[in-house]
Amino acid sequence: MGTRLRETLLLHGLRLLHKFDARQPAPHRLGTKAIRRILAISSTAIGDTLLSTPALRSLRLAYPQAQISVLLNTDYTALFANNPDIDEIIPYAGGYRRFLRLACSLRRRHFDMVVILHGNEPQATPLAYLSGADFRFKLPNNNDFRFLLSNHEAEHGWDAFAHGIDQRLAVAALAGGAPTDHRMTLPVAEAHAAALDQRLASRGITGKATLIGFQPGASTISRRWSANNFAELGRRLLARYPDCHLILTGSPKERKLAAGIAEAIAAPRVWNTAGELPLAELPALMQRLALLVTGDTGPMHMAVAVDTPVVALFAVSDWQCSGPPAGEKGSRHFVIQKWRTCTPCLSKRCPYAEPPCMANISVDEVETAVTDCLAGKPGRVSRASAPPEIFL
Repeated sequence: MGTRLRETLLLHGLRLLHKFDARQPAPHRLGTKAIRRILAISSTAIGDTLLSTPALRSLRLAYPQAQISVLLNTDYTALFANNPDIDEIIPYAGGYRRFLRLACSLRRRHFDMVVILHGNEPQATPLAYLSGADFRFKLPNNNDFRFLLSNHEAEHGWDAFAHGIDQRLAVAALAGGAPTDHRMTLPVAEAHAAALDQRLASRGITGKATLIGFQPGASTISRRWSANNFAELGRRLLARYPDCHLILTGSPKERKLAAGIAEAIAAPRVWNTAGELPLAELPALMQRLALLVTGDTGPMHMAVAVDTPVVALFAVSDWQCSGPPAGEKGSRHFVIQKWRTCTPCLSKRCPYAEPPCMANISVDEVETAVTDCLAGKPGRVSRASAPPEIFL
């Protein structure tokens, strides 16, 4: 059965079910001890889920006695296992896989409220409704299933929010969440830090060494800086800083990409950790780095969450929506923002092996940002005006 047909059948079935729904939740229960069980949905990528952690803290502050369960992408549950604002993690495989089984499982938990912080449609909102919870909140709420939400009357799209964290905090506020800041939560377990120390020692890397991280991979090709540029930058940094080591990070799928960069740098002070470190140890590595050079990636958000400076490279995406808090007083993050080269931008379906928009970021300007960061200079945002577009 095709995805579109499943969505159509689900939509019509839920419209019929909703027509006979007799639930009449009392709004005065929000923000009180009457809310005992909360389900938060943040079931997409690592970075998306990290952006949800301030909203989880908002809910914990407002509902200290409540059981807060979080529906997370199955692959990333280990990363959030020690988050103090989460009582239970429910693994989520995504799509329509085991959809009805999951809906029944959620219903048996008797949630009072569901907050969709970031989840793919058309599954997220139907799951919230089928859970049986009296209250269901989501922003943006402009999809076909919005009639199932408690906040369906005032319609909002993504353009209503300055940053992804603002969007999630707005959802928490609808649910009675307490005010909080934009800090992301990513605790580093002592055991994972100790394991990392042993790995570093086995490679002869002492505590005094300066570790510079490279994250060459990204969720889409359009967000990747070229491997050749990373290799050239690596050679320059090793020559400039005799005590530094380069740490290449990434997932198992990105190990070949990182290995090619390590081979091109051709130096002993390079460690390719992509696919080698367990995901749960990655926060400890990010905390140990002096800085991370990265595109718009989950590891970028991890580094920011553990207070490690980043040199973040943006073109397809807008740093103001998904980047670190660069440019603010006291920020140590450096952002280089270029323009979208192609019209229309195909983003996830970028046809280029090396996207021309990311190629507009030169090795020279990244090297300057790295040296300024290591020198302790304040973070900054470097923008460039766009030339005429390439029409695809």
